[in-house]
Amino acid sequence: MEDERPGLLTIGLLAHRTGLPVRTLRFWSDEGAVPPVARSAAGYRLYDAGSVARVELVRTLRELGLGLDDVCRVLSGRTTVAEVAAAHVAALDAQIRSLRLSRAVLSTVAKRDSNPEETALMNRLARLSATERKQIVEEFKEDVFGGLEVGPHLRARIGALSIELPDDPAPEQVDAWIELAELVREPGFRHRMRTWLELSTPSPGRSRPPGASIWWARQVVRTVAEVSGRGAAPEGPEAARMLSELFGDTDRAALLRCLDAGIEAGAEHYRGLVARVRGQYASPDATEELEWLARALRAAGQASPAGPASGR
Repeated sequence: MEDERPGLLTIGLLAHRTGLPVRTLRFWSDEGAVPPVARSAAGYRLYDAGSVARVELVRTLRELGLGLDDVCRVLSGRTTVAEVAAAHVAALDAQIRSLRLSRAVLSTVAKRDSNPEETALMNRLARLSATERKQIVEEFKEDVFGGLEVGPHLRARIGALSIELPDDPAPEQVDAWIELAELVREPGFRHRMRTWLELSTPSPGRSRPPGASIWWARQVVRTVAEVSGRGAAPEGPEAARMLSELFGDTDRAALLRCLDAGIEAGAEHYRGLVARVRGQYASPDATEELEWLARALRAAGQASPAGPASGR
């Protein structure tokens, strides 16, 4: 009789040998992953030493997360372990990216104490496809940079401007992207950025705007930081000397208009967000130094008999 052949195991003995529950082995057997090699006279399933090895392989593949369908395809020779593993790695990578995004969004929600509507918006912004993220950036570029009179070199730089979130972003990059996406979609921010750029961007055939020397030269920020760091007041004589050294006889009112526009737009904050999304180093936010410089320019204008009281 089949059940009297030496070496054959009942399902109970197979469970004892492998340490798996009988119900698990019965389920695997029913699904074709560990079929019996024979049946007893009473119709009970019988297994052999090869079945023990097969159970260990099924258990390994299941512990790695493969479904029984994939396991059966491997065992039947319709695919290889390597092929299934490669597909599973891709699926796991996608799950890991999704979990990281979820963690980043939840971290931002906790930090901002967001309400349900804000939470839903942040989650949607974080999970946009690369194409959808690019569309947001392109619409922002068109509103802010479109129609600006700039030279070919600067036009090419504007066209190449990209703000891309990597496929596997760090939580701080996701947090920065959420904030940046919210910011650049705001019409008021776009308008303020456009006003600032019109006042500070060099145009071909025209003299360099006074504000360009502030926003496109970090040396100005470093000088202001040195002077203000020594405790000098923006209304004092040291600040006045600094203005003369930095700007000479440049139109101070025009300088102040540009400076105020950039501060109001939050240009420094925008620059920092872009760098964080890209995972790049950004020089420290200089808003404080620029506000000090604006106070110095405003004080100098008020002290000058011919100067305007305000650059606004």
